[in-house]
Amino acid sequence: MNGNPKKEIIAIGQTYFAIQTRKQELSEKEYHELTEDEKRFYQRNLTRKGNYSLNIAARNAGVKNFDRFHNSGYKGLYNGETANDIAKRKKLRYREDILDNMGSDELIANLFRISQTEQKLKNENIKLENEANKTHYEVGKEIRNTIQKLGGTMPENLPTPDKSLKELQKNNKLETKILE
Repeated sequence: MNGNPKKEIIAIGQTYFAIQTRKQELSEKEYHELTEDEKRFYQRNLTRKGNYSLNIAARNAGVKNFDRFHNSGYKGLYNGETANDIAKRKKLRYREDILDNMGSDELIANLFRISQTEQKLKNENIKLENEANKTHYEVGKEIRNTIQKLGGTMPENLPTPDKSLKELQKNNKLETKILE
């Protein structure tokens, strides 16, 4: 970018990067400008990717029972609640994804739990399933304690959105078809 623009190849490169940078700026809204539903989609995408990476780290740490592993993290963050307990409290249908029924703040708390657990599993080279489960619980509990210390709202007390992300996505596809 700092080369001599009189040289054709450098001028072409500078133009290319300037255009790409501007396209990126135009294609992304600032996070604070997003609606709550847009924030939910954004955070949900990050949690999906985070869970994928966490599952790899968990498998490398010897985890075979992923339901138990993930419930350990939920129990720490949600004061003992499992995924099923959370789903019941949120009045979700059978097998409906709890993460699709969270607001952006709740998704962010879960993303922090996910990322910190993955890092801890790797950094401490954990190789036993029980240790991995214990680690996930402890990370969830520490995040819960931090939220409490900061005077934040506990995850189980955050409101459940009226529509799941799947419903919003389905409605958006219907609206798009109607408009076409």
